[in-house]
Amino acid sequence: MCPVQIEPTEEQKSTEFAQLFEESVKKLSLKEGDIVKGRIIKLTRDFVIVDIGFKSEGRIPIEEFKSAGGDIKANVGDNIEVLLESVENEDGLMILSKERADSIKMWNRLEELEAGDGIIEGVVISKVKGGLAVDIGVKAFLPGSQVDFRPVRTLDKYVGKAFKFKIVKLNKRRGNVVLSRKALLEKERESLKETTLANLAEGQVFDGIIKNVTDYGAFVDIGGIDGLLHVTDMSWGRINHPSEMYEVGDEVRVVILKYDEANQKVSLGVKQLTEDPWQNVEERYPVGSRIKGRVTNITDFGAFVEISDGVEGLIHVTEMSWTKKVKHPSKVVTVEDEVETIVLNIDVDNKRISLGLKQIEPNPWVSLEQQYPIGSKVKGKIRNVADFGVFVDVGGPVDGLVHVSDLVWVQNFNMPDEAYNKNDDIEAVVLHVDPENERFSLGVKHLTEDPWEKIKKEYPEGIKADGEVVTINSAGAVIRLEDGIEGLVQEKEQVETLKEKDKVEVSVDKIMERERKFLLSLKKAN
Repeated sequence: MCPVQIEPTEEQKSTEFAQLFEESVKKLSLKEGDIVKGRIIKLTRDFVIVDIGFKSEGRIPIEEFKSAGGDIKANVGDNIEVLLESVENEDGLMILSKERADSIKMWNRLEELEAGDGIIEGVVISKVKGGLAVDIGVKAFLPGSQVDFRPVRTLDKYVGKAFKFKIVKLNKRRGNVVLSRKALLEKERESLKETTLANLAEGQVFDGIIKNVTDYGAFVDIGGIDGLLHVTDMSWGRINHPSEMYEVGDEVRVVILKYDEANQKVSLGVKQLTEDPWQNVEERYPVGSRIKGRVTNITDFGAFVEISDGVEGLIHVTEMSWTKKVKHPSKVVTVEDEVETIVLNIDVDNKRISLGLKQIEPNPWVSLEQQYPIGSKVKGKIRNVADFGVFVDVGGPVDGLVHVSDLVWVQNFNMPDEAYNKNDDIEAVVLHVDPENERFSLGVKHLTEDPWEKIKKEYPEGIKADGEVVTINSAGAVIRLEDGIEGLVQEKEQVETLKEKDKVEVSVDKIMERERKFLLSLKKAN
């Protein structure tokens, strides 16, 4: 059955009855939950009074018109849309709501947008668990995984900023809206990728953004496609790790070094945008010149020194001291030290510069031959005892070495430390000075007469002789037959029966001049 519309007569329209008739019709047509148009006619301390064309005005709590800063966004005469919550409450007042009207309109708009492309603008208002809260007219949720297609370290930088988003989930009944910014960025990235690939060529320069940093380099987004900036192409200088140069999100200008169209792989460079610092390096740092630099790295074999941006030289451990045997470069220099060096050699092809630290000082080996002529006697203290001999401090710039073969004519010990101790006073003869190989050779046995001729003549093998136990060591018992002539009893069973100063009778077993051995055996102990 079709509804019947009641119309007043012309006469009725001009009477008071006509006005009452219009109001009653309007009242019948209004229902709670409707959105109607109205005009602000008055502002009080607590309410905004709105005329919606009914016999009585409606009121709205003034809080619904307050901005985030607390300002009242309402003026007399403003036309607004409101929700009719109650036609007449217990006090006979009409209750309206602007907030609910705005919310309903927004949800209707969101449903329309979702049915379309789903794109809406909003402002990130705060960080919440798992993501961000966004104001799009209603409060929406942006998951952390949907903020960007790149890894996001911190979400704080997005708060307060406006972006476009795509609605990915909408539940009006529960009041839930889930957004994605990543979806729009990926779509934009695909469009950029097509444009970039169509124009990509080696030698082109792009402004990109660091997308990821690894141990071997950084991936750079140059417009919808990622390229690899290898650590070796970041700087002409030394880089221990790419993170020293870049972090995710950094902007960087790069040049295309290589483009593999089939696999869509792009190699990028940064250092190639600047001049190679190795050009004309031989002219700037000629061999023999003194240069200053900063120690950048220390290895077991030497120290690297930066002498200018992108140019490093190596001080080999053997070039650190004239007189000391440097066990590790860290004993001489440390990272960040400023050092003065001499350029020893330049290999431009391999980009290598050899530097010397010790060459800054005069070479003490040059004057050593005059200071210690061969055959001269020296006195000093034993600085160190090694398996192969003893080092002697003779008071000069270089320690002398008495090799084990030059300690004694007849060796009655296994190791030098059985006969010599550190810090013992010692006298020796200069045997040889070799500046080129940095050797200063001394001899102790040369202070006494060579006994081997007398041994062979007076103590032939098999002869018996009397002697005295001088000392006992790991080699055996040392027996003195006379001043300047001593031999060794090696047999363990015999040695165990002896002690120092024992008088013994021995038999000569072997004479081994080349091995410096004069071996005896025990015949009788007193």
